[in-house]
Amino acid sequence: MSKIQKSRKVRRPNIPLPVEADASVGTASVTLEPRVASSSAINADYTHIKKDLARILTLAGVLIASLVALSFFIK
Repeated sequence: MSKIQKSRKVRRPNIPLPVEADASVGTASVTLEPRVASSSAINADYTHIKKDLARILTLAGVLIASLVALSFFIK
């Protein structure tokens, strides 16, 4: 692990903040709004996983059925 410490300014993420200009005073005020993840941004598509699980279950069923069938032939 590196012993070099980064300054606090370097470690902060580069996120632009909304700035409202106040024309009467000539200064800018920064307003912070919480970021909320929208549900439309998350795409939960698990169809490929369902297909894989169905294939695994089918294969397991066939193997178990073949083991049961072969158990009748063992003396």
